[in-house]
Amino acid sequence: MGLAPEVLARRSGGKLVGIRVLQYLNGGPLSFKTHQLIVLIVTFLAYTSYHATRKTTSIVKSVLDPQSADTGLTFFRLRPINESNGLRGVSSKLGDGWAPFNGSDGTSLLGQLDVAFLAVYAFGMYFSGHLGDRCNLRIFLTVGMVGTGLFTSLFGVGYWGNIHNFYYFLVVQMIAGLFQSTGWPSVVAVVGNWFGKSKRGLIMGVWNAHTSIGNIAGSLIGSVMLTYGWGWSFVVPGVITAFIGLVVFLILPVTPESVGADREEDEISFPVKSGEEAAEPLLRQETPVEEREAVGFLEAWKIPGVAPFALCLFFAKLVAYTFLYWLPFYVSHTAIDGKYLSSGTSGTLSTLFDVGGVLGGILAGHISDRLDARAITAASFMYCAIPALFFYRSYGHVSLVINGALMFITGMFVNGPYALITTAVSADLGTHKSLKGNSRALATVTAIIDGTGSIGAAVGPLLTGYISAKSWSAVFTMLMAAALVAGLLLTKLVVAEVTTKMEESRSNRARECSLNV
Repeated sequence: MGLAPEVLARRSGGKLVGIRVLQYLNGGPLSFKTHQLIVLIVTFLAYTSYHATRKTTSIVKSVLDPQSADTGLTFFRLRPINESNGLRGVSSKLGDGWAPFNGSDGTSLLGQLDVAFLAVYAFGMYFSGHLGDRCNLRIFLTVGMVGTGLFTSLFGVGYWGNIHNFYYFLVVQMIAGLFQSTGWPSVVAVVGNWFGKSKRGLIMGVWNAHTSIGNIAGSLIGSVMLTYGWGWSFVVPGVITAFIGLVVFLILPVTPESVGADREEDEISFPVKSGEEAAEPLLRQETPVEEREAVGFLEAWKIPGVAPFALCLFFAKLVAYTFLYWLPFYVSHTAIDGKYLSSGTSGTLSTLFDVGGVLGGILAGHISDRLDARAITAASFMYCAIPALFFYRSYGHVSLVINGALMFITGMFVNGPYALITTAVSADLGTHKSLKGNSRALATVTAIIDGTGSIGAAVGPLLTGYISAKSWSAVFTMLMAAALVAGLLLTKLVVAEVTTKMEESRSNRARECSLNV
């Protein structure tokens, strides 16, 4: 039986270059808390950069496809189409679009790019979780980030290379999706290796702000870079992601053992659930690392709660990623107070959805900690997302202020359960009592849940690409239906949590009565 990745790293590599530099500057060994802080900051920046590269596509969409004949949008004035070389509108200036996306089927082609990226991402996620539990996560994450940066940049190179072949952009997006799939299982597993169980929902809710902050950063960078050419909107985030990947390689400690750090009781640590030992670290092992095998893919599916939460996330991410990829496009193609916004302004305004998402993730984590009820919290947020979506579609056009306010509220309810399930719930299930202390299931469980969700993330933007050509109202109806199904899928778990709460309440009342007698 082979040695675990962290044991191999400890025996072969010694301390990381970045850690040695920090120790030199510190004048001595780094404390356990300092290592924890390094882990939080580095993983936060890593996944922020991943999401920044994903968001740029949605910002550039309205430049690549400024007009869609099927939707009757005629507020952009286009130059005559150039058919001399078989291409449609090859001008690279804003307002002219970019072949092949500026034709009547441009919206559908952009939808195909989204689904290709997300389908490969979801497919790769299952394998990434499996590999992540069996290899050095630092190197695995570094390769993923450098590859993501490279292929994100190559999409932008199409601008300077005057590339108009749809399959070039399709292949580049698919490979980028494969590299991106290494990110989430890796960062969750590394964070899980360093933190215990106190306040997991709240802390992971705050830490998970990297998703929304990455979207905001991608929106702002993409919008600003449009002034210089849409290619820069891809190259700049790509270079940043590759650079942070090198930082990960130099400084990220995967486990305390890999850098010789002595474990302490976690004061900034992640949560405990009812019936679990409060002082037990998140991933404390009952047997030596060398004797534990990574949990298999099918075995991980059988862990109680994994399947319903994974299916719930399918529909939750369908809604969230439809907004991620299409919100700036929708805003720029919708008259707000009788006026149409520019691509850059639409991208900037769309960040309010992600700002609401930051608050939603923190609230969902905090509420679920206080109630000790993950399913109740996630389902309640999904049900609240339904009226939020309805009001945004119905009244978002009234004024810029109303649009922004409703967008913020929608982001809060849509991203709240998405953040909760992909972080605290995944960590709960990845360390479920049925695993008997085996730490080498966290990346696999995380990959199963987020991978299943990512299939929904691929389906949503794909359907939107086709449905929006006929009616945006139909798109919002689809999103409201998805939110409803997401909540309903947790019904069995919600009933179980409510039953448990009622039994606890009756038990407490009976105890009080017995004391009063």
